[in-house]
Amino acid sequence: MKAWPAWLVHAYTATGAVLAFLATKATTTGNFRAAFLWQFAAVLVDATDGLLARSVRVHERLPHFSGQKLDDLVDYLTFVFVPVVIVWQAALVPATWTLVVAAAMLLSSLYGFVSEDAKTPDHFFTGFPSYWNIVVLYLAVLGLSPALNAVILLILSALVFIRIGYIYPTRMETARTLTLALGSVWGLMMLLLILQMPAPQRSIAWASLFFPAYYTVLSLMLHARRKVEMHDT
Repeated sequence: MKAWPAWLVHAYTATGAVLAFLATKATTTGNFRAAFLWQFAAVLVDATDGLLARSVRVHERLPHFSGQKLDDLVDYLTFVFVPVVIVWQAALVPATWTLVVAAAMLLSSLYGFVSEDAKTPDHFFTGFPSYWNIVVLYLAVLGLSPALNAVILLILSALVFIRIGYIYPTRMETARTLTLALGSVWGLMMLLLILQMPAPQRSIAWASLFFPAYYTVLSLMLHARRKVEMHDT
């Protein structure tokens, strides 16, 4: 079995690290619109590389190369480290809180990424799945007070340690079609907000919260069902 298709997929995944660099560079120059656009591109890569990996059976072609480790490294850079830099550069939290909030985000996510149950066999993330890129985008466009932003980020950091299962949208079985359809609409709304920066329509941001609300409710419902099924067995 030829290895080159697997290498191509891994190279595609690895482009996320380059996108993280470009987002960081844009952030340090105060170009948050560009930073979030690079982040959006990274989300597209992350949402599609798994499907490509399964389609070419990368593990069978390259059993000595860990696509999972590569994916985790890229995800940590893209969805944890870069958003923390944005929080700092955009002054989204009070200056005296910046180090505490940054440390909470970075360290809690490290715990989440290295936990053995971070991703379950039935396609759930365990604990808040470090969607910091999404959270920070909302904080950047909603214009909430820096103190409230800090509280939100600290609460979500704490939720990493509470072992609730959150759905993996592209691999879940229950309501998968509906979830992906709603997620696509939501994604377009988020892209519109980014393109409108630095003066996005906050009404669009508030309306787009329908999907995070749906995602959270569905995750809690399925988590409760899993607990019942585990107890019954």
